[in-house]
Amino acid sequence: MAGSNVFMLAFFVALWFSGNHVSLAARHLQQLPPMPTIPSLPAQPPLPTIPNLRQPTLPTFPTTQPSLPNPTAVLPPLPSFPNLLPAAPKIALPPLPSLPSVPFLLSPPPAPSSP
Repeated sequence: MAGSNVFMLAFFVALWFSGNHVSLAARHLQQLPPMPTIPSLPAQPPLPTIPNLRQPTLPTFPTTQPSLPNPTAVLPPLPSFPNLLPAAPKIALPPLPSLPSVPFLLSPPPAPSSP
């Protein structure tokens, strides 16, 4: 939690310093004399046109779905593999310890008694 606070503080300090430098740089750029204009480039020749290519002919596809044949043969049962691994032993784990209840943190403090 404390590391998060330090990170946020460092972030805001870096933001504060960067804002200071950016504003000084902007002021410096505004006080410079105007920059000379960039000469324009000479006119470029037009790009060559792409020749028209002939369109490929696509094969025709059937419009109906052919029916699948009905299987008439009975398939044999799948083979069963013998159990090659021994059974894992049963392990009884001890019960987990119960957490102590902290009533003063979860409940409001008792009301002061009247004299």
